[in-house]
Amino acid sequence: MSLHAVPTGRMFARAALAYRGGAWDEERTFVIGSILVRHPAGNLLFDAGFGANVDAHFKTTPLIAQWLSRYQKGQPAGQQLKAAGVPLKAVVLTHAHWDHVSGLADLTGVPVWLHAQEQAFVASGDAATALARTLGTASYTALAFDSGPYMGFVTSKDVFGDGSVVLVPAPGHTPGSLVAFVVLPGGERYALIGDMAWQMEGVDGPAPKHWLASRLADADGHATLAMLQKMHALKAANPQLQVVPAHDARVWDRLPGLAAAGPK
Repeated sequence: MSLHAVPTGRMFARAALAYRGGAWDEERTFVIGSILVRHPAGNLLFDAGFGANVDAHFKTTPLIAQWLSRYQKGQPAGQQLKAAGVPLKAVVLTHAHWDHVSGLADLTGVPVWLHAQEQAFVASGDAATALARTLGTASYTALAFDSGPYMGFVTSKDVFGDGSVVLVPAPGHTPGSLVAFVVLPGGERYALIGDMAWQMEGVDGPAPKHWLASRLADADGHATLAMLQKMHALKAANPQLQVVPAHDARVWDRLPGLAAAGPK
């Protein structure tokens, strides 16, 4: 079992938008991509990152978001996994915003797992999930969170039944946002928190996003902050836990790359 970063591109935006207290004149790099977790019972890809048609997909975002950021394309996850000979059991969405579903277009036939509330969020017609609807949701399956409390969260989903990959609902950024806890055989522990925070300062503070960014991106800013405070306390109580925001390039650069995965 192993964990690997699969970057598919980058975005660039003002640091102040990522967390309250950031310098407005400092530009930050936001990695866009997927996290591959290899497991003997099947490989999981957390989020899909940029797809081959990212130019068209970016145009589905609000104009103000396009004005405040720019992006750089990389190789889609589907192409990288095919080249590496790595099959997938499923794609698990931490949430269904455009930069997390764009790459699904290159992963046809792969099941997509998500929280039932996120599936309902997509079906609701909310503008933030327009791309998910455009790409289609026939492969979506809502997960049952029936594994009991975990790490202070009320409910969970132990994906393989061995405690190695445990999903918990973390609503706020979107109604059905997830956090994935991954425990590797060597004892390394990760928390994949999606867009609860874009950069680690959001967890370390804890510091919410700039009010404008939160207004644009968070379905419920207060609930997002409550989750940040929960994750901050969890990290303080478990210093060995490696928290991985979906877009902090500094964190992703420390993760093993796909080349280390090898074919299977």
